[in-house]
Amino acid sequence: QVQLVESGGGSVQAGGSLRLSCAASGRIYSINSMGWFRRRTPGMQRELVAIVLTNENTNYADSVKGRFTISRDNAKNTVYLQMNNLKPEDTAVYFCYALYSSTYDDLASPGWGQGTQVTVSS
Repeated sequence: QVQLVESGGGSVQAGGSLRLSCAASGRIYSINSMGWFRRRTPGMQRELVAIVLTNENTNYADSVKGRFTISRDNAKNTVYLQMNNLKPEDTAVYFCYALYSSTYDDLASPGWGQGTQVTVSS
């Protein structure tokens, strides 16, 4: 089993910044990609915020480009999301995501964190 533990959520005023962290631990052989999704309201599907691949290529949702920066520390199996110029519409539960393998011949499997709340007030 692999655990993804997030930290760094909270409440901030519009224009402020927050930094999310997510550390993966457990039976990990390799991690293909790590990223962040969010769910703005209960019942909605999670939407991609940002993702970073092993080769450091990144992909962002159009709504966060230029404001959010994703990075990863492969040695620590950790992914970060620096969120600047936050807007009220960024309010959501943010979920850490990792596509990992537990052994060298294992198929990659998705893992999810428990979610951390980010609230942006106007």
